[in-house]
Amino acid sequence: MSLNIATREAYGKKLAALGETHPEIVVMDADLSGSTKTNVFKKAFPERHFNVGVAEQNLMGTAAGLALSGHTVFVSTFAIFATGRAWEPVRQSIAYPQANVKVCATHAGITVGEDGASHQSVEDIALMCAIPSMKVFVPADAHQTMSMMDYLIKNPGPAYLRLGRAKTDQVFDADYVFEEGKGTILREGTDVCLFTTGFVTKAALDAASLLEDKGISASVVCMGSIKPIDEDLIVAMASKHKVLFSVEEHSVVGGLGAAVSEVLTSKKPARLFRLGVQDDFGQSAPYQELIKHYELDKEGISRQVLTKYSEL
Repeated sequence: MSLNIATREAYGKKLAALGETHPEIVVMDADLSGSTKTNVFKKAFPERHFNVGVAEQNLMGTAAGLALSGHTVFVSTFAIFATGRAWEPVRQSIAYPQANVKVCATHAGITVGEDGASHQSVEDIALMCAIPSMKVFVPADAHQTMSMMDYLIKNPGPAYLRLGRAKTDQVFDADYVFEEGKGTILREGTDVCLFTTGFVTKAALDAASLLEDKGISASVVCMGSIKPIDEDLIVAMASKHKVLFSVEEHSVVGGLGAAVSEVLTSKKPARLFRLGVQDDFGQSAPYQELIKHYELDKEGISRQVLTKYSEL
């Protein structure tokens, strides 16, 4: 069954479903439950949903307290607030004591669109990866989102789930099972490998088709688990391709490309080009225009790959 909905919508649906079988789940929000879709859980389990208002630091601190009291806590707000305004409480109160809090932040990246740079988190992956023991997962579509949540409910401890506002095209089938620290080869090629994650995964797949028409055979690997990352798969792809690319709806500083680079530096030196937001802020426009502006649509990705490949 095709499921082309935003990852935040998949999150809301799955959260309510998990609430049926997991009475220990508590959900918290910062006055954005309609946008983060935790309102679906709230409608089903109003006694287990708490809105702390526009107070993101209090949100994280209270979530930590509830988790340390035996609850599994899912907290949601926009990514820019969860990872920026509340970074210190996430570090001190959630990650340090290993509280069982899942920070499920929506409206990540430039696909927030017209809300502009102030609300577009292009550094949230970097901020969360920097926190010791914090796991960082970025789903590409609704099915991967739901499978990641199945993982989260079964595995205690802090984690960051990066969710988007815009609808995503389906990439994974309904029977997909997420594994921590494992990437997924979506397409096999021989010349170049595109490591990708999140919203731009479908565009990377489409770009690979355009590259094939130009005589370049491209692999596409979805790295839903950013931290921990699939080191063995990165090394394997580096061993069989002439050049590597990372593609992400995030700054190239501290994101997927940086994580891949760290593996290559220590285990398999290889040429990697990082495609994404080039150390810049976002801006206000419909998200489709922003994706095109930052060359993260299929044409932009293929054009950048062709340019770099021709220079080798």
